Amino acid sequence: MHAVEFLKKIPDSIAGVVVLSGGQRHLKQAALNVLRQQIIDDDDTCFTRFTGRDAQLSSVADELHTVSMWGDRRLIIVDDADEFVTKNRAGLEKLVDKPAKKSVLVLDVNSWPKTTRLYKQIAAKGLEIDCSELKGPQLLKWLQETAKDSYGQTLARDAASLLIELVGEELGMLNTELAKLGSYVGTKGKIEVDDVKSLVGGWRTETTWAMTDAARDDDLGFTLTALDQLLTAGEPPMKLLGGISYVFKKYAIATDLSRGSSSLDQALRQAGVFPAAVNAGQSYLRRLGRAKAEQILQRLVNVDAGMKGANPLPERMQLERLLIQLSGKSV
Repeated sequence: MHAVEFLKKIPDSIAGVVVLSGGQRHLKQAALNVLRQQIIDDDDTCFTRFTGRDAQLSSVADELHTVSMWGDRRLIIVDDADEFVTKNRAGLEKLVDKPAKKSVLVLDVNSWPKTTRLYKQIAAKGLEIDCSELKGPQLLKWLQETAKDSYGQTLARDAASLLIELVGEELGMLNTELAKLGSYVGTKGKIEVDDVKSLVGGWRTETTWAMTDAARDDDLGFTLTALDQLLTAGEPPMKLLGGISYVFKKYAIATDLSRGSSSLDQALRQAGVFPAAVNAGQSYLRRLGRAKAEQILQRLVNVDAGMKGANPLPERMQLERLLIQLSGKSV
């Protein structure tokens, strides 16, 4: 089962061998915390940890069968256990067949191929907790549920999308930012886009959004001044391009969607433009005209390639040219 499911509905009993698979450390730590509470109630004298590279199967087995003076059960974990599993597959198969009666072995692995006999044994007699990365709708759902369950806050979907854009997809970092946002909004009970802009990004993020808004609204003077402030402050050009792309890709998608039966208003909403910016987005695309609007995505792709080495111009100049073009002007 996936770790998100496991954490929502913890089994009444834990199998003798548990596998934590995948690369999401936040989920692995959360699952391990639950296992500790379930098995040994955080009694450190009943908890032993091995490093996979150095662990010997005989030592792990000895720990599994050692009776604790202080508690009825023991928890043994092998960290970074991929190499350990590869070396000791046959011995581990025997442990799964005849697990220790009062101890639980946890194997922390990145890779867990479904074609092995050990995988099939764990599926039948043990417990695999899938701690793989969350993506797309899964990640948005996790963010919104965590905001509600852990911090008592409703997280708006567009605020969740922006949070991922600013912070990335690492759950530990996202959870830290959710905790800050929960305290920041307090009794308001809802985390919205402006809260994320204000708290998570700081003045640089605020300035980036102001810069893209100004380009959309044909205020080229402010656009280029804001760009200069950000670059002078040391903001990485590629990060700025990421912010520009985040905003204008939605206008490119809306342009494409509006070819069909969708109205421009519907297309912008469907493309993920923040509700408060839909009216301004309509004005922008109408001012730009379809021919230039259809060039938005290609302009973004060209500058991305250019800043990665395809264009000899300085990065500052490439960004300036891009913003001028996105505002509707010719260069």
